[in-house]
Amino acid sequence: MSTQELFVAAARKCLSAGRKSLSVPQSLDQAAQVSAVDLGLKSALLYDSNGASAEQVQRYLSSLQSLQLVSKSLVTLDLNGNSLIVNPVTVRSNLEQVLCTGSVAVIDVCHSLQKPAISKPLRGELRSMIQDLLLLLGESQRLEEAEKVVDVGEKSEEWNLCTAFGLLLGYPVTYWFDHAKSFENCLSMTPLTVITASATWQSDAAGHRCCLYSFSIPAALHEETQANLENWRLRLRERFEQQRVLQDLTVSQSSVTLPSVCL
Repeated sequence: MSTQELFVAAARKCLSAGRKSLSVPQSLDQAAQVSAVDLGLKSALLYDSNGASAEQVQRYLSSLQSLQLVSKSLVTLDLNGNSLIVNPVTVRSNLEQVLCTGSVAVIDVCHSLQKPAISKPLRGELRSMIQDLLLLLGESQRLEEAEKVVDVGEKSEEWNLCTAFGLLLGYPVTYWFDHAKSFENCLSMTPLTVITASATWQSDAAGHRCCLYSFSIPAALHEETQANLENWRLRLRERFEQQRVLQDLTVSQSSVTLPSVCL
């Protein structure tokens, strides 16, 4: 079987929800995404293609590892019922930079605000969440082989998952709101700049175009977040040039204004 066929077979076997398996394009997209995580182009993949459980995602990852399609270092993380395939080395590096240099801009979008605002300095609860994640990832790296899902546990119930996902997925900006008071936000009818990074996964003869990143920034905060965004672009291009599995990196931006934004 070709490399593509092996990836597709693993996805269709392990990631079916009920009687429905992933389509071939969906399976190829998962292959491209996991390969990007393995290469450090992405720090993590949030699995949301269907209702597959964290255990199914782990079986998929173990299958790819046994076939030597991806490295043994990747782990499956269960974050309050959400499944992520994580590159612990890349995530740890990103989180340590956030603590040391503030490489990620945290945007406060609490419903009580008239408009989004940069949160300065790094909030105590965010610092605590990052430190907890670093400890968890350190423990996962000491495992010789990830044979089961790494469960974040009850601690994650205190976290703002929107913020946690932004940090784990390696975005240069992440949203924060006081979820103890409200899950609503102030992004309604707020002009947003959507940043998208895509590439072609080149396996065997055929290529598969996939989206590696997609996140938004309030247009009014573009200048304040410009340094974070440029640093992210630079690091992504540097990592991209160090590998040959994905090609034709494109980073683009568009504008959107929505009546409501779900985070």
